[in-house]
Amino acid sequence: MIKQTDWFQTWFNTKYYHILYKNRDYEEARLFIDALVKQLSPKQTDRFLDLACGRGRHSVYLNEKGYNVLGADLSEQSILFAKQSENETLKFLVNDMRNEIEGYRFDIILNLFTSFGYFDEEAEDLKVIQSAYNMLNEGGIMVIDYLNVEQTIDNLVSFEIKKLEGLEFGITKFVEKGFIKKEIAFKDAGTNFKFSEQVKVLYQENFEEMFEKVGFKVLNVFGDYQLNPFDLDKSSRLIFQIQK
Repeated sequence: MIKQTDWFQTWFNTKYYHILYKNRDYEEARLFIDALVKQLSPKQTDRFLDLACGRGRHSVYLNEKGYNVLGADLSEQSILFAKQSENETLKFLVNDMRNEIEGYRFDIILNLFTSFGYFDEEAEDLKVIQSAYNMLNEGGIMVIDYLNVEQTIDNLVSFEIKKLEGLEFGITKFVEKGFIKKEIAFKDAGTNFKFSEQVKVLYQENFEEMFEKVGFKVLNVFGDYQLNPFDLDKSSRLIFQIQK
């Protein structure tokens, strides 16, 4: 059961979330997928799950490359948008990533763009890993793309203003109780809004402990979207390639 207070349930389902992040680098996302496909060498018959897919930008591009893809996300509005791109080999559905998707098994599961570490309790994060493990075929691969918290905290901008589509988003960032937090405040049509985001401060060893509990084997740890090796002091990302 999802608590009504869960920040991601409300914020990800608003139009403002997509306005704030509309300038995400789609070319970078495509180059990342290209690098992953080269690294993973999937068979054309392999089935992908894009876990926490948002509006489906990675899913759509993977499908354009000829793969069978299911995208799943908790946000009903994001899935409604993504469904406009559906075809025989590309489907989208609403699903909490802590829960298995009944009746499906996958060869490759992707969890991209820091779509992890949202939950207060470690047990909830572990549920995500366990559900993914259960949905993979034997020998299947999962890729988790997280931020390098060391670099993120070192380079945290405490406050900034972003002006988009006539709105002024005031964004405050800070670290509190083991989370990197972001508060977003703005006014629209005379109404004040305030939303929040948080991701857990998770290091390589924290992930590897969870993987071991579930039974995953770590194959590779990358530090950027070009899949260079991870370096705690220099890498922008923390990307795991793990195997069932």
